Amino acid sequence: MAEIELRSAEAADIARVLAFWRIAAEDAHRPPDTPAALAALHLRDPDALILAMDGDDIAGTVIAGWDGWRCHLYRLAVGPRHRREGIGRALIEAAEDRFRVLGGTRVDAMVLDDNELAHRIWRAAGYRRQAEWSRWVKPL
Repeated sequence: MAEIELRSAEAADIARVLAFWRIAAEDAHRPPDTPAALAALHLRDPDALILAMDGDDIAGTVIAGWDGWRCHLYRLAVGPRHRREGIGRALIEAAEDRFRVLGGTRVDAMVLDDNELAHRIWRAAGYRRQAEWSRWVKPL
């Protein structure tokens, strides 16, 4: 793995994270994230968005959302030039460590059904697809 530092995102990172997601994240099946939405996440839970930094460049992200009851992972993304370096696994492990400290006992990850590249990392990290559940959504 490259010399990567994991850290919580700062408010000043929001625009760069959104730009990174346009390159590194799957966005085909949902409306794009907005600066206001990411700022609200940061305000509510400043440690939820974990960044993998390669110097001043974002190499990867994961949102480790904790609602006080369950642990949820979103927006695991690794930049194309940093893939297959262990960054995704390091982000997942950092998120799981955060959840353990908070008292979490079970974690789920939001992964698109047709994102086979993502399925491999989640399986390698010990996650399994839960066929008996479906996600239901409604835009607000």
